[in-house]
Amino acid sequence: MKLPLTLILGLGLALAASGCASTSKVMLGQARAPVDPASVQIYSTPPAGAVEIAQLESSSAVGFGTQGQTDAAIARLKREAAALGANGVILMGVGAGRSPVGMSVGAGSYGRHSGGGLSVGIPTQQKRAAGVAIWVPPGAEQ
Repeated sequence: MKLPLTLILGLGLALAASGCASTSKVMLGQARAPVDPASVQIYSTPPAGAVEIAQLESSSAVGFGTQGQTDAAIARLKREAAALGANGVILMGVGAGRSPVGMSVGAGSYGRHSGGGLSVGIPTQQKRAAGVAIWVPPGAEQ
């Protein structure tokens, strides 16, 4: 059975776009009651009186290195922080890594019948963000 090249390319792109996104954490302190992720603030330096809760790392889904991927990685940090009761995240950095997702189409020969092949490199990447989930007491200096 032969599949059309456009179908194979489309399936390859769909697989690449559905790459795994993840979040990991290392607890540094006591978790608190969960908060709304929309209330989590991003900081470049810790406000006075902030209490560290966890070190977080997140990644976006595989894509083509867009601003939306960066936003998704930071949103994952905020969701994880909120689940731990943090109302802030000290953003340590955002970067990109190449994705191992690729695609190739091959063929072979049997007897008098032969075929060719095609390899398409799709330059995909994941955006990664790292931060520290913190709890900032009300009225703390910012």
